[in-house]
Amino acid sequence: MAEVGIFVGTVYGNALLVAEEAESILAQSGHQVTVFDDPTLEEWQRYAGKVVLVVTSTTGHGDLPDCIVPLYQSVKDNLGHQPDLRYGIIALGDSSYDNFCGAGKKFDALLSEQSAVRVGEVLMVDACDHPEPEEVTSPWVEQWAKLLG
Repeated sequence: MAEVGIFVGTVYGNALLVAEEAESILAQSGHQVTVFDDPTLEEWQRYAGKVVLVVTSTTGHGDLPDCIVPLYQSVKDNLGHQPDLRYGIIALGDSSYDNFCGAGKKFDALLSEQSAVRVGEVLMVDACDHPEPEEVTSPWVEQWAKLLG
């Protein structure tokens, strides 16, 4: 089973609720899981060669929530090549805005540029269609857990 770090970018708490639900599902699947709701580069680096799940909402014009900006910037500025890292992305957004799920897309693009290996597809959850995101994220996490082996 995998060791998984869940890194959360949230403003109003929805992404944290999704992350906590994901933690429970992954733990029930036998994975060792920790949630980081004010994530740091040091915490991220503990998962080099392991698995990370980024769960983030999107603010403003497709921006990252303030609590995850320092992590994103540190990964971008300090890490570079991460070919041994496996990752997944759950992006929460609202399709009535131009940059739907922009924060998740930014994180995915960064990790892809750094040669990290994405497990599964990015899950983009539209608040307009799913006011309770767990209805969509929980089944996705169950499938994702199986992909981790």
